[in-house]
Amino acid sequence: MSVGTIRTRMIVLGTAALLVAACGGDDDTNTGDGPGTNDTVAEDDDTPQENEQAEAVTLVLQTFGDFGYDAAIEEFEELNPHITVDHQRMGELRDFAPQLAQWIAAGSGAGDVVGLEEGILLQYIENPDGFLDLFEYGAEELEGVYLDWKWERGITEDGRLIGLGTDVGGLAMCYRADLFEEAGLPSDREEVSALWPTWDDYLEAGRQFRDSGADAAWLDSATGVVQPYVMQNSDVFFYDTDGQFIGDTNPVFREAWDFGLNLAEEDLTAGLITWSDEWTAGFQASDFATRPCPSWMTGAIEDRAGDAHAGAWDVASIPGGAGNWGGSYLGVPAQTEHPQEAYELAKFLTSPDGQLHAFEAMGGMPSSLEGLSDPRFTETTNPYFRDAPVGEIMAATVTELEPIHLGALHQQTWENVFEPAMQRAEAGTESSDDAFQSAVGEAETLQ
Repeated sequence: MSVGTIRTRMIVLGTAALLVAACGGDDDTNTGDGPGTNDTVAEDDDTPQENEQAEAVTLVLQTFGDFGYDAAIEEFEELNPHITVDHQRMGELRDFAPQLAQWIAAGSGAGDVVGLEEGILLQYIENPDGFLDLFEYGAEELEGVYLDWKWERGITEDGRLIGLGTDVGGLAMCYRADLFEEAGLPSDREEVSALWPTWDDYLEAGRQFRDSGADAAWLDSATGVVQPYVMQNSDVFFYDTDGQFIGDTNPVFREAWDFGLNLAEEDLTAGLITWSDEWTAGFQASDFATRPCPSWMTGAIEDRAGDAHAGAWDVASIPGGAGNWGGSYLGVPAQTEHPQEAYELAKFLTSPDGQLHAFEAMGGMPSSLEGLSDPRFTETTNPYFRDAPVGEIMAATVTELEPIHLGALHQQTWENVFEPAMQRAEAGTESSDDAFQSAVGEAETLQ
């Protein structure tokens, strides 16, 4: 749920029927031969009543942020009464990732099932021994369930499956419709989408907003545009396919850096640090009017902006076309004492039904073909965002994508090196060029 990995080369999903066709055109996929939405630890004709006779098991599930799993866990426990799920929410990704790395290295401390953001997953794809190969526990049955690129991302070079896909981060732009109206800009989501087909158009709209005298910034932070811009326009980010650092020579990344800081120079950003307390306060104080918004961000906005701003936010298309930003996986650490049960929990939570529970709870977009074509997704509207048809808006961005190569150190390079450097430049404590060169030097030491 935070850093993206995919850029689009085509904008598709004209209708949900396309996805249904991709799934084989049959609405009843729970045949017992594949990962239907009610698969559980029970095998063949076992029933929940029979499972009550099994040995009691407690599984620890560790996630970061909000995966929206409460309803899915409740259903899993009802179907498997001998299993109790201890769901441990481990704070934000930047808090959880280093803890998990320590636990994996030590061979103890990690949960039976853990959340892996895509940028973090790549570290373990290159060094997978701390995780079980889920193919050994029956995961062959899941091939064809997910978007191809999502499934393939969880497989190591030597053919081990260490992660099952949860959500994907179809891109959109969230905006404050009431602030747009006050500034004399259109507030209808279709008119807003037409306002910014390109990022240059987005900049021009921001100038109009600023010049209206609006008592808010156009964007929360200069850093907020970097991920979607690069995901839309490049095949690589900080590292090439040989693992070599190219952040200093990737022209698309430098364009994104310069574009974000140009927004700041034109007094269009609020200078807030994403995921900080000040960022949350900025939502509550109406300090900014737009925010690039992958599907999982809708839940984060609602949580931070609160009930007072229900109906103020809306969702439009993102400048520059479609794309993907973020999405996560579930993995099973090798240290688990309950490998089969842990696999079954991960399978259930990432099943179409589990993904739809999560979508309804916090906006995470399904990565399964069945979930993407289900009316619970395609026909849903979000009342917090003025009944925006979020499924329709975001689904068009992820069905035909080719992966952008990130590299094992991507997350660390962005969150610990370039993002803080860009924040210094935005705050005016360092020039853009000096901050960039400082970050390049620091990133080169990571390898």
